[in-house]
Amino acid sequence: MKEKKDNYPGNTSTRQKDKIIKFVKKVLPFLGLIIFIYLVADIGLDKIVSAFLSLSPIYIVIVAILTIPRIIIRNIAWQMILKQQRMHIDFVTSLKIFLIGYFYATITPGYLGQLMRIPYLKDETGEPFGKLFVNTFIETSLHTLSLYGMMLIGTLLIIRDQPMFFYGTLTFIMVLLFIYWFFYKENRGKKFFNFFVKYMIPKKYKISAGWVVDSLYKDFPKIRMLVYPFLMGIVTWIIMFSQIYIIGLSLDIKVSYLHFLVLYPIANVISFIPITSAGFGTREATVIFLLGLLGVAPEKALVLSIAGFLITDMLTGFYGFIISLLEGRKNKMSLKFI
Repeated sequence: MKEKKDNYPGNTSTRQKDKIIKFVKKVLPFLGLIIFIYLVADIGLDKIVSAFLSLSPIYIVIVAILTIPRIIIRNIAWQMILKQQRMHIDFVTSLKIFLIGYFYATITPGYLGQLMRIPYLKDETGEPFGKLFVNTFIETSLHTLSLYGMMLIGTLLIIRDQPMFFYGTLTFIMVLLFIYWFFYKENRGKKFFNFFVKYMIPKKYKISAGWVVDSLYKDFPKIRMLVYPFLMGIVTWIIMFSQIYIIGLSLDIKVSYLHFLVLYPIANVISFIPITSAGFGTREATVIFLLGLLGVAPEKALVLSIAGFLITDMLTGFYGFIISLLEGRKNKMSLKFI
């Protein structure tokens, strides 16, 4: 009887699906690395090394310095959202929390590590997790929404060669705006989340999940109060892409600044897809493809993508890493003193 059960077609199909799922789970974390290795092999390591050596140290220093105003402006935008939700944290503390979250974002797929702000915010404010989640979600959503706007403009430049980029981006933004509109109203949002908790969350977590849902709309900011943070998000993206453009100048990449400013966001958005850590591999492939349309050599595009990520994202994340170590040490010393 047991053999018959094991040989039943339905069971065989299920086992095959399980094997495929397990295989995908094992391979997925290495997908970015696989793509990157392929790109290096295809382009040639000697060409890539030569392009790296052509980077100007002076340009690198200038780019690194520009990181400071970028993170300050973003922290100001976050401060505006915090105040709208009646959370008053001093500027330096929120900057530290932002940088710690940024560090975790750079080492996680889809930059999901930004959610690590929440426990630090909890320590500072004592507010419920639902409210803190919404705060982090609003800040990151506004910031990425401004990027999507720039991306949409960029797709217009390549609409003749790649029309699907434009229509795909436009559809994505419209769907995203509809989702934001749907959840903006408390009645609709709570009905959806309560339904989700009732039927999708395991019984032992239902009470905790219910508490989170109850606090999601606590001190929810009005849309008109989010305009300035949104506009400031555009400013931070312009600074970031200007940083990468300066690296491009060091590599003797000759592309119009305005074209670069609206094309590069496409690569950044691709890096948000949560299949590789911080978009490693997928971002490089996209940059090579996009700049290839403008006649840029693949080795220069690859070095631009890597150097840009290291100096803009990883450098910012490194600040957060140092702060997290210092904060952890400070907490240990406080416990010893107590």
